[in-house]
Parts: sequence; structure tokens; C-alpha cells
Amino acid sequence: MCSQRALKPSKALEGVHGVQVVSHSPFALEEINQHGDFQHTHDKSFITANQPLLIQVWQQRPACLRPVRCCMQGDQNLLETVANVLTSLPFIALGIQAPRKNLNTKLYANSLIGVGVTSTLYHSSRGKLRKYLRWADYTMIATATVCLSRALRNENPKLLMAASALLLPVQPLMVSAVHTGMMEVAFAKRALKDPELRMAHNVHKMSSLLGGVLFIADDVFPSTPFLHAAWHLAAAVGVGTCTKLLE
Repeated sequence: MCSQRALKPSKALEGVHGVQVVSHSPFALEEINQHGDFQHTHDKSFITANQPLLIQVWQQRPACLRPVRCCMQGDQNLLETVANVLTSLPFIALGIQAPRKNLNTKLYANSLIGVGVTSTLYHSSRGKLRKYLRWADYTMIATATVCLSRALRNENPKLLMAASALLLPVQPLMVSAVHTGMMEVAFAKRALKDPELRMAHNVHKMSSLLGGVLFIADDVFPSTPFLHAAWHLAAAVGVGTCTKLLE
């Protein structure tokens, strides 16, 4: 009886200009816009108040801690898929041939094999699985850059390595950029001291520049065929020159 009265709209304000009485619910709000139409909105304060504090903090995390947004472009047809798969295989070959002098170089060699395998699986996939494999592809590339950085400089700051491991699943592109930059500096310094590395460094610079242009072009012009495959080849040449630093 009491519940029926509580839900029954009051008639006290009926007829007053600009006022319309509706049934009240503690879980929703009815708002009137400037045109007099009703808009239904959830009571966000009620929902937020009942969420655990950790969930609220996680939902408000900055953009740098949010997962990477994977691009789903590429592989417009079967021919392009075949090209992308075939150009992923050189990374597996480079990983097999890479020096394995110690634990760090072994990890790097195995990570290159992982890059080739993950890229092959991604380009061969379709449907919902493709989104997760694209994330795995980005993450594996970032892992390889971290392993190379560790193999070249065993004295890397522990804080940097810990931060890289923490950000690896959510911001692999940022991790790749940091450790690739460190590798470029180390390569340039070694090439200045060792004349035998200068030719490899020049090839590396050209392939890296070309790879960067192709990577951007692939993102800007996603419908252009075989751009991604060309980037694979340029990146493979750049990776192949990096192994000279580990010999």
C-alpha cells in the first residue's frame, strides 16, 4: 500500500507552467531540455558511489596507462595477406642466425623469432582474434627492442627496465621508441670507434629512415597495397644490421 503511494505521481504541481511530474526512481533522472523534451540519464553519482575505489581510480587513469588502440587496417585481399606473411618470415631467420653468446643475446634472438611468428599469426588471422593478435604483435616488437637494449648495455638502469616491463602491455609503441633510441645512440657511438661497423651503420640509417616513412604512410594511407609488406622488409634490413653489434 505504501509502495503504491510512493510511486504514484503527485497532482499538487499539475498545471504549473514549466513543470511536469513523473514517477521517481532512485536509479535514474529525468531531465527536460530547452525544447521541452524529456531526456533519460542514469544517476552517475549513484553508480560511481557503489563502485570499489580501485575500479574508480583505474577508470580515471591517464592516457599513457591505457591499452594501445590497435589498427585493424591492412590485408585488404588474399594477395596482400600472402605478401605480409612472407615478409614476416625474415625475422624468424634473423632470430635463428643471431649471436647467442650469453643469456641476454639468447633472449634477443628468441624475441626476434617471436616477432616473426606473432606477425605471421596476426596477418593470417581474421575476426575478433585479429584484434588481440595485433596487440600481441606490437608487444612482441617492443619486447625485442628491450631485449636488444639489454644485450647492448647490460648496465641499463633498473628503474628504466622496471618501467619498461610495466608499460610493455599497455604502451608497447612508447617502450619501442625509448629503447630504439637508446640502440641508435649506441650504434652511432660504436660506428665512430670501429670503422668496420660504418658500412653497416650507414645501411641501418637508410633502412630505418625508409622504414619510418613507410610506417607513417601505412597509417595515413591504409588502403594502399603492400605498404605494410614494404615496411616489413625495411625493418628486417635494419634489424639485420643491428646484429652486427652483438658479434
